[in-house]
Amino acid sequence: MVSTPSEVPTSATKEEKRQARLAKINKISIYIEMIGLGFLVPILLMAAGDSVKEQLRNLWRALLVPLIGISLFLVAWGWLAPQVQTSLGAIPGPPQVMEQVGVLVDDHFAERAKADAFYERQDARNAELFANGQGDRVKWRTYTGKPTIIDQIWTSLKTVALGFIVATVFAVPLGIVCGLSPLANGALNPLIQIFKPVSPLAWLPIVTMIVSAAYAGGDGAVSKSMLISALTVTLCSLWPTLINTTLGVASIDKDLINVGKVLQLSQLTTIRKVVLPSALPLIFTGLRLSLGVGWMVLIAAEMLAQNPGLGKFVWDEFQNGSSDSLARIMVAVLVIGLIGFFLDRVMYALQAAFTFSAQR
Repeated sequence: MVSTPSEVPTSATKEEKRQARLAKINKISIYIEMIGLGFLVPILLMAAGDSVKEQLRNLWRALLVPLIGISLFLVAWGWLAPQVQTSLGAIPGPPQVMEQVGVLVDDHFAERAKADAFYERQDARNAELFANGQGDRVKWRTYTGKPTIIDQIWTSLKTVALGFIVATVFAVPLGIVCGLSPLANGALNPLIQIFKPVSPLAWLPIVTMIVSAAYAGGDGAVSKSMLISALTVTLCSLWPTLINTTLGVASIDKDLINVGKVLQLSQLTTIRKVVLPSALPLIFTGLRLSLGVGWMVLIAAEMLAQNPGLGKFVWDEFQNGSSDSLARIMVAVLVIGLIGFFLDRVMYALQAAFTFSAQR
Protein backbone atom coordinates (compact mmCIF):
# COMPACT_ATOMS: atom_id res chain seq x y z
CA MET A 1 0.00 0.00 0.00
CA VAL A 2 1.38 3.40 -0.99
CA SER A 3 1.42 6.01 1.76
CA THR A 4 -0.36 9.25 1.08
CA PRO A 5 1.57 12.51 1.53
CA SER A 6 -0.48 13.32 4.62
CA GLU A 7 0.75 10.18 6.45
CA VAL A 8 4.46 11.06 6.25
CA PRO A 9 4.29 14.16 8.47
CA THR A 10 2.16 12.22 10.97
CA SER A 11 4.79 9.48 11.34
CA ALA A 12 7.55 12.06 11.60
CA THR A 13 5.61 13.90 14.30
CA LYS A 14 5.16 10.71 16.32
CA GLU A 15 8.87 9.94 16.08
CA GLU A 16 9.76 13.47 17.13
CA LYS A 17 7.47 13.19 20.15
CA ARG A 18 9.01 9.83 21.08
CA GLN A 19 12.53 11.27 20.85
CA ALA A 20 11.45 14.25 22.94
CA ARG A 21 10.08 11.92 25.65
CA LEU A 22 13.28 9.87 25.65
CA ALA A 23 15.38 13.03 25.89
CA LYS A 24 13.39 14.23 28.91
CA ILE A 25 13.75 10.87 30.66
CA ASN A 26 17.50 10.79 30.00
CA LYS A 27 17.75 14.32 31.37
CA ILE A 28 16.05 13.48 34.66
CA SER A 29 17.69 10.05 34.96
CA ILE A 30 20.63 11.51 36.91
CA TYR A 31 18.23 12.84 39.56
CA ILE A 32 16.47 9.46 39.77
CA GLU A 33 19.81 7.72 40.25
CA MET A 34 20.78 10.23 42.96
CA ILE A 35 18.12 8.85 45.29
CA GLY A 36 19.00 5.22 44.54
CA LEU A 37 16.05 4.53 42.22
CA GLY A 38 18.03 4.05 39.04
CA PHE A 39 16.04 0.89 38.21
CA LEU A 40 13.08 3.14 37.32
CA VAL A 41 14.94 4.61 34.34
CA PRO A 42 14.70 1.48 32.10
CA ILE A 43 11.00 1.15 32.96
CA LEU A 44 10.35 4.78 32.00
CA LEU A 45 12.35 4.42 28.80
CA MET A 46 10.39 1.32 27.78
CA ALA A 47 7.13 3.16 28.49
CA ALA A 48 8.36 6.02 26.29
CA GLY A 49 8.99 3.67 23.36
CA ASP A 50 12.68 2.85 23.64
CA SER A 51 14.11 -0.57 22.71
CA VAL A 52 12.45 -3.13 25.00
CA LYS A 53 15.25 -5.69 24.64
CA GLU A 54 17.98 -3.22 25.59
CA GLN A 55 16.06 -1.76 28.50
CA LEU A 56 15.20 -5.22 29.83
CA ARG A 57 18.94 -5.91 30.01
CA ASN A 58 19.42 -2.63 31.88
CA LEU A 59 16.54 -3.50 34.21
CA TRP A 60 18.11 -6.91 34.87
CA ARG A 61 21.37 -5.27 35.94
CA ALA A 62 19.80 -2.39 37.88
CA LEU A 63 16.98 -4.19 39.72
CA LEU A 64 16.83 -7.96 39.39
CA VAL A 65 20.50 -8.70 40.08
CA PRO A 66 20.49 -6.65 43.35
CA LEU A 67 17.18 -8.26 44.37
CA ILE A 68 18.64 -11.72 43.79
CA GLY A 69 21.68 -10.79 45.91
CA ILE A 70 19.49 -9.48 48.75
CA SER A 71 17.23 -12.55 48.55
CA LEU A 72 20.18 -14.93 48.74
CA PHE A 73 21.52 -13.01 51.73
CA LEU A 74 18.15 -13.23 53.54
CA VAL A 75 17.85 -16.95 52.80
CA ALA A 76 21.39 -17.61 54.07
CA TRP A 77 20.74 -15.46 57.15
CA GLY A 78 17.46 -17.24 57.93
CA TRP A 79 19.07 -20.68 57.51
CA LEU A 80 22.33 -20.06 59.37
CA ALA A 81 21.03 -17.86 62.24
CA PRO A 82 19.18 -20.60 64.22
CA GLN A 83 22.29 -22.77 64.10
CA VAL A 84 24.40 -20.23 66.03
CA GLN A 85 23.73 -20.38 69.75
CA THR A 86 24.79 -17.61 72.15
CA SER A 87 24.31 -16.94 75.86
CA LEU A 88 21.07 -15.15 74.90
CA GLY A 89 19.82 -17.92 72.64
CA ALA A 90 19.98 -18.41 68.89
CA ILE A 91 20.89 -15.58 66.54
CA PRO A 92 17.60 -13.98 65.42
CA GLY A 93 16.58 -14.40 61.80
CA PRO A 94 14.81 -11.87 59.54
CA PRO A 95 11.29 -12.54 60.98
CA GLN A 96 12.45 -11.88 64.56
CA VAL A 97 14.29 -8.72 63.52
CA MET A 98 11.25 -7.38 61.64
CA GLU A 99 9.11 -8.14 64.70
CA GLN A 100 11.41 -5.99 66.83
CA VAL A 101 11.18 -3.17 64.29
CA GLY A 102 7.44 -3.05 64.96
CA VAL A 103 7.98 -3.26 68.73
CA LEU A 104 10.49 -0.40 68.70
CA VAL A 105 8.22 1.80 66.61
CA ASP A 106 5.29 1.07 68.94
CA ASP A 107 7.50 1.92 71.93
CA HIS A 108 8.32 5.27 70.34
CA PHE A 109 4.68 6.25 69.87
CA ALA A 110 3.78 5.01 73.35
CA GLU A 111 6.57 7.15 74.83
CA ARG A 112 5.41 10.18 72.83
CA ALA A 113 1.87 9.66 74.14
CA LYS A 114 3.24 9.66 77.70
CA ALA A 115 5.14 12.87 77.00
CA ASP A 116 2.04 14.56 75.58
CA ALA A 117 -0.01 13.50 78.61
CA PHE A 118 2.71 14.83 80.94
CA TYR A 119 2.73 18.26 79.29
CA GLU A 120 -1.08 18.40 79.25
CA ARG A 121 -1.19 17.76 83.01
CA GLN A 122 1.56 20.32 83.57
CA ASP A 123 -0.26 22.97 81.53
CA ALA A 124 -3.53 22.30 83.33
CA ARG A 125 -1.86 22.52 86.76
CA ASN A 126 -0.04 25.74 85.91
CA ALA A 127 -3.19 27.28 84.44
CA GLU A 128 -5.03 26.49 87.68
CA LEU A 129 -2.24 28.07 89.76
CA PHE A 130 -2.37 31.23 87.63
CA ALA A 131 -6.15 31.36 88.02
CA ASN A 132 -5.80 31.11 91.80
CA GLY A 133 -3.20 33.88 91.92
CA GLN A 134 -0.36 31.50 92.76
CA GLY A 135 1.89 32.26 89.81
CA ASP A 136 4.99 32.00 92.00
CA ARG A 137 4.35 28.25 92.35
CA VAL A 138 4.28 27.62 88.60
CA LYS A 139 7.01 25.27 87.39
CA TRP A 140 7.91 24.13 83.89
CA ARG A 141 9.63 20.78 83.70
CA THR A 142 10.90 18.77 80.75
CA TYR A 143 9.66 15.22 80.28
CA THR A 144 12.46 12.84 81.25
CA GLY A 145 11.22 9.54 79.87
CA LYS A 146 13.55 7.06 78.25
CA PRO A 147 14.74 7.94 74.72
CA THR A 148 13.43 5.63 72.01
CA ILE A 149 15.40 4.35 69.03
CA ILE A 150 13.91 7.12 66.86
CA ASP A 151 15.04 9.71 69.42
CA GLN A 152 18.52 8.14 69.35
CA ILE A 153 18.58 8.24 65.54
CA TRP A 154 17.72 11.94 65.59
CA THR A 155 20.41 12.62 68.21
CA SER A 156 23.05 10.80 66.16
CA LEU A 157 22.08 12.65 62.97
CA LYS A 158 22.38 16.03 64.70
CA THR A 159 25.72 15.05 66.22
CA VAL A 160 27.27 13.81 62.97
CA ALA A 161 25.98 16.91 61.17
CA LEU A 162 27.65 19.19 63.72
CA GLY A 163 30.95 17.30 63.57
CA PHE A 164 30.90 17.13 59.77
CA ILE A 165 30.18 20.85 59.38
CA VAL A 166 33.00 21.80 61.75
CA ALA A 167 35.37 19.45 59.90
CA THR A 168 34.39 20.97 56.55
CA VAL A 169 34.87 24.52 57.81
CA PHE A 170 38.46 23.70 58.74
CA ALA A 171 39.37 21.18 56.04
CA VAL A 172 38.32 23.04 52.87
CA PRO A 173 40.19 26.33 53.55
CA LEU A 174 43.28 24.43 54.76
CA GLY A 175 43.13 22.24 51.66
CA ILE A 176 42.95 25.29 49.41
CA VAL A 177 45.97 26.84 51.15
CA CYS A 178 47.95 23.60 50.88
CA GLY A 179 47.00 23.18 47.23
CA LEU A 180 48.02 26.72 46.28
CA SER A 181 51.16 26.92 48.38
CA PRO A 182 53.83 24.18 48.22
CA LEU A 183 55.40 25.78 51.30
CA ALA A 184 52.20 25.41 53.35
CA ASN A 185 51.72 21.89 52.02
CA GLY A 186 55.24 20.94 53.05
CA ALA A 187 54.66 22.31 56.54
CA LEU A 188 51.26 20.68 57.13
CA ASN A 189 51.67 17.38 55.29
CA PRO A 190 53.74 15.70 58.06
CA LEU A 191 51.08 16.59 60.62
CA ILE A 192 48.35 15.27 58.33
CA GLN A 193 50.18 11.97 57.88
CA ILE A 194 50.71 11.63 61.65
CA PHE A 195 47.18 12.43 62.82
CA LYS A 196 45.20 10.91 59.94
CA PRO A 197 45.46 7.27 61.14
CA VAL A 198 44.72 8.03 64.81
CA SER A 199 41.74 6.00 66.05
CA PRO A 200 38.67 7.74 67.51
CA LEU A 201 39.24 5.64 70.64
CA ALA A 202 42.47 7.57 71.17
CA TRP A 203 40.92 10.99 70.55
CA LEU A 204 37.88 10.40 72.75
CA PRO A 205 39.57 10.62 76.21
CA ILE A 206 41.42 13.80 75.21
CA VAL A 207 38.27 15.44 73.83
CA THR A 208 36.29 14.35 76.91
CA MET A 209 38.77 15.94 79.31
CA ILE A 210 38.99 19.20 77.35
CA VAL A 211 35.23 19.57 76.92
CA SER A 212 34.55 18.62 80.55
CA ALA A 213 36.99 21.31 81.71
CA ALA A 214 35.46 23.93 79.39
CA TYR A 215 31.92 22.99 80.44
CA ALA A 216 32.65 22.86 84.15
CA GLY A 217 29.81 25.27 84.81
CA GLY A 218 27.20 23.21 82.97
CA ASP A 219 25.93 22.68 79.44
CA GLY A 220 25.54 25.55 77.02
CA ALA A 221 23.55 25.70 73.80
CA VAL A 222 24.98 22.29 72.82
CA SER A 223 25.00 19.53 75.41
CA LYS A 224 28.36 18.33 76.70
CA SER A 225 27.79 14.76 75.48
CA MET A 226 26.89 15.91 71.97
CA LEU A 227 29.91 18.22 71.79
CA ILE A 228 32.26 15.41 72.85
CA SER A 229 30.93 13.08 70.16
CA ALA A 230 30.83 15.83 67.51
CA LEU A 231 34.44 16.92 68.13
CA THR A 232 35.59 13.30 67.97
CA VAL A 233 33.82 13.03 64.60
CA THR A 234 35.52 16.25 63.48
CA LEU A 235 39.02 15.06 64.41
CA CYS A 236 38.58 11.78 62.52
CA SER A 237 36.60 12.94 59.47
CA LEU A 238 38.36 16.11 58.34
CA TRP A 239 41.33 14.30 56.74
CA PRO A 240 39.65 12.92 53.58
CA THR A 241 38.26 16.37 52.76
CA LEU A 242 41.57 18.07 53.51
CA ILE A 243 43.59 15.64 51.38
CA ASN A 244 41.16 15.65 48.44
CA THR A 245 40.81 19.43 48.49
CA THR A 246 44.59 19.78 48.44
CA LEU A 247 44.84 17.34 45.53
CA GLY A 248 42.01 19.02 43.63
CA VAL A 249 43.50 22.50 43.98
CA ALA A 250 47.04 21.35 43.20
CA SER A 251 45.89 19.60 40.00
CA ILE A 252 44.27 22.73 38.52
CA ASP A 253 45.72 23.74 35.15
CA LYS A 254 48.34 26.38 35.88
CA ASP A 255 47.23 28.31 32.82
CA LEU A 256 43.96 29.08 34.59
CA ILE A 257 45.83 30.52 37.56
CA ASN A 258 48.03 32.54 35.21
CA VAL A 259 44.95 33.94 33.47
CA GLY A 260 43.74 35.20 36.83
CA LYS A 261 47.09 36.91 37.37
CA VAL A 262 46.96 38.51 33.91
CA LEU A 263 43.47 39.82 34.64
CA GLN A 264 44.80 41.11 37.98
CA LEU A 265 42.16 39.27 39.95
CA SER A 266 42.47 39.37 43.71
CA GLN A 267 43.41 36.19 45.55
CA LEU A 268 39.89 35.73 46.89
CA THR A 269 38.35 36.30 43.45
CA THR A 270 40.76 33.79 41.90
CA ILE A 271 39.82 31.22 44.51
CA ARG A 272 36.10 31.86 44.05
CA LYS A 273 36.05 32.08 40.25
CA VAL A 274 38.85 29.71 39.23
CA VAL A 275 40.05 27.43 42.02
CA LEU A 276 36.79 26.27 43.61
CA PRO A 277 34.89 25.46 40.38
CA SER A 278 37.83 23.43 39.09
CA ALA A 279 38.44 21.57 42.36
CA LEU A 280 34.80 20.91 43.32
CA PRO A 281 34.62 17.31 42.02
CA LEU A 282 37.52 16.20 44.23
CA ILE A 283 36.30 18.35 47.13
CA PHE A 284 32.93 16.59 47.04
CA THR A 285 34.66 13.22 46.82
CA GLY A 286 36.48 14.13 50.03
CA LEU A 287 33.23 15.30 51.63
CA ARG A 288 31.52 12.00 50.82
CA LEU A 289 34.41 10.06 52.32
CA SER A 290 34.50 12.32 55.38
CA LEU A 291 30.78 11.90 56.03
CA GLY A 292 31.08 8.12 55.81
CA VAL A 293 34.05 8.11 58.18
CA GLY A 294 32.26 10.49 60.54
CA TRP A 295 29.17 8.28 60.72
CA MET A 296 31.27 5.19 61.58
CA VAL A 297 33.32 7.11 64.15
CA LEU A 298 30.19 8.52 65.79
CA ILE A 299 28.70 5.12 66.58
CA ALA A 300 31.96 3.98 68.20
CA ALA A 301 32.29 7.24 70.17
CA GLU A 302 28.70 7.08 71.46
CA MET A 303 29.15 3.46 72.47
CA LEU A 304 32.43 4.02 74.32
CA ALA A 305 31.52 7.33 75.99
CA GLN A 306 27.90 6.33 76.68
CA ASN A 307 26.69 9.49 74.98
CA PRO A 308 23.10 9.58 73.66
CA GLY A 309 22.66 8.15 70.18
CA LEU A 310 22.51 4.90 68.25
CA GLY A 311 25.85 3.75 69.68
CA LYS A 312 24.48 4.00 73.22
CA PHE A 313 21.32 2.20 72.14
CA VAL A 314 23.43 -0.73 70.89
CA TRP A 315 25.49 -0.80 74.08
CA ASP A 316 22.43 -0.60 76.34
CA GLU A 317 20.81 -3.51 74.53
CA PHE A 318 24.04 -5.49 74.81
CA GLN A 319 24.13 -4.82 78.57
CA ASN A 320 20.42 -5.51 78.94
CA GLY A 321 20.84 -9.17 78.00
CA SER A 322 17.15 -9.86 77.38
CA SER A 323 15.89 -12.41 74.88
CA ASP A 324 15.08 -9.61 72.42
CA SER A 325 18.39 -7.75 72.76
CA LEU A 326 20.15 -9.47 69.87
CA ALA A 327 17.27 -8.76 67.50
CA ARG A 328 17.21 -5.11 68.58
CA ILE A 329 20.97 -4.79 68.07
CA MET A 330 20.54 -6.19 64.57
CA VAL A 331 17.77 -3.66 63.93
CA ALA A 332 20.21 -0.93 64.96
CA VAL A 333 22.89 -2.37 62.65
CA LEU A 334 20.50 -2.26 59.69
CA VAL A 335 19.39 1.27 60.60
CA ILE A 336 23.02 2.43 60.80
CA GLY A 337 23.72 0.96 57.37
CA LEU A 338 20.61 2.46 55.78
CA ILE A 339 21.33 5.90 57.24
CA GLY A 340 24.91 5.68 55.96
CA PHE A 341 23.56 4.89 52.49
CA PHE A 342 21.10 7.80 52.72
CA LEU A 343 23.83 10.25 53.79
CA ASP A 344 26.01 9.16 50.87
CA ARG A 345 23.08 9.67 48.47
CA VAL A 346 22.56 13.17 49.85
CA MET A 347 26.21 14.06 49.26
CA TYR A 348 26.07 12.51 45.79
CA ALA A 349 23.02 14.64 44.98
CA LEU A 350 24.85 17.78 46.12
CA GLN A 351 27.90 16.76 44.10
CA ALA A 352 25.79 16.29 40.99
CA ALA A 353 24.03 19.62 41.58
CA PHE A 354 27.24 21.65 41.94
CA THR A 355 29.56 19.86 39.51
CA PHE A 356 29.35 18.56 35.97
CA SER A 357 31.58 15.54 36.42
CA ALA A 358 30.04 13.82 39.45
CA GLN A 359 30.68 10.09 39.43
CA ARG A 360 28.85 7.40 41.37
